[in-house]
Amino acid sequence: MNKKIKNICCLGAGYVGGPTMAVIAFKCSHIIVNVVDTNQQRVDAWNANDLNKLPIFEPGLDKIIAETRNKNLFFSTKIEKNISNADIIFISVNTPTKTKGLGAGKASDLKWIELCARQVAKFAIGHTIVIEKSTLPVRTAEVIKQILNESQSKYSVDKEKKTFDILSNPEFLAEGSAIQDLLNPDRVLIGGDNKKAIDSLSEIYENWIVKEKILHTNLWSSELAKLTANAFLAQRISSINTISVLCEKTGANVKQVSKAIGLDHRIGNKFLDAGPGFGGSCFQKDLLNLVYLSESLGLNEVAEYWNQVIEINNWQRKRISKLIIEKLFGTVGGKKIGILGFSFKANTNDTRESSAIQISRDLLEEGAFLIIHDPKVNIKDIEYYLGPNQKRDMQIDSETKGYGCWSFTDNLEKIYQDSDALVVITEWSKYSQIKWDIASKNMRRPGWVFDTRGIINIDEVKKNGLKIWVVGNGEL
Repeated sequence: MNKKIKNICCLGAGYVGGPTMAVIAFKCSHIIVNVVDTNQQRVDAWNANDLNKLPIFEPGLDKIIAETRNKNLFFSTKIEKNISNADIIFISVNTPTKTKGLGAGKASDLKWIELCARQVAKFAIGHTIVIEKSTLPVRTAEVIKQILNESQSKYSVDKEKKTFDILSNPEFLAEGSAIQDLLNPDRVLIGGDNKKAIDSLSEIYENWIVKEKILHTNLWSSELAKLTANAFLAQRISSINTISVLCEKTGANVKQVSKAIGLDHRIGNKFLDAGPGFGGSCFQKDLLNLVYLSESLGLNEVAEYWNQVIEINNWQRKRISKLIIEKLFGTVGGKKIGILGFSFKANTNDTRESSAIQISRDLLEEGAFLIIHDPKVNIKDIEYYLGPNQKRDMQIDSETKGYGCWSFTDNLEKIYQDSDALVVITEWSKYSQIKWDIASKNMRRPGWVFDTRGIINIDEVKKNGLKIWVVGNGEL
């Protein structure tokens, strides 16, 4: 008989842990769910009375938090207590790409995973199911297993021996639709070698997901499936972005091309929108993991294949920056450019690997004055990537040595004032509804609109005397 799960602990209150545990609590009112994190500020944000101050923006998340928080969903920094009480522990902490040492620039840094495994080893009581939820390189479970098994003799006492089962349960969430993805997933993947442990986790998901969507594999297949899924999706984005350039050069329209090939049932229509490049926390990191894994196994041709997906992504961003500079008479020094959107995609406040970062840095390097707008991104996140918010005049003085400056506004009309160009980077719906008669009256001439998402009304822009470039549109 499978162990009935009464208490869940999740280590990590980030983009995966917070929403995932909120939905589990929402669908499993009989289970107590504790989300713990060492970051007191993040925990306080999750517990804020004002639901607009949640650390993560996802449509529908605030309603679920309001329904479950302090009933059967709790956020705290009480790590020892909640590990000790848990039947199941999800490890959902950050696994950034290493910046130095062996595998720097490709391999994931597993220090937080190792720390969590050691905490579980020390504080867990009795039998505990430990679940990898973070995006991890293949065979990370071996690291967790080794730490937990080696700890048994150190932390166990005769009358209560610690035992563990390790499962892999990767997330397949698309930021901006994470709640819907959790409520109605394409599939739930559970990898492991103990059927009872797998069935115990399956029973949690079966509270709202049909059994046919819950797939059971071994540990390594589960880990590799996650990396491969993201690699295939990233590959599609890089592929369509290369076609967008061909469209611009030949007079074709990438939207028409995408529609035509997307109707082929062997291909499908998902991830065929041209844009400034993929971003977010997973695609590049998982591709780099795949490259590193392939290189480690001596599969250099495989590694180079997947590395080219990343190279095309970086090239697309650089291409857009260069194009903006060229259209503005070869220089953006001292020119005001409005950046519309800083999150990596609409309906999220996540800025990790956003195309806005590289494009903004390129324009700043050329001496531009950027004024940035995003409906959900916090100015502190922008400062993390671009440096301190510099509220200087557009005049570039000798102290800047030609380097530009930037400011942030939540007022779109300030973006237009005396701007030489507007660059749409994130596909927020409000940008497709801009009143171009008002914008054009306030911009300098010749004024440019650069639409990297293909969401702007081209005729309205032209009618109001502005020039426009749209990604993948060779008809302009």
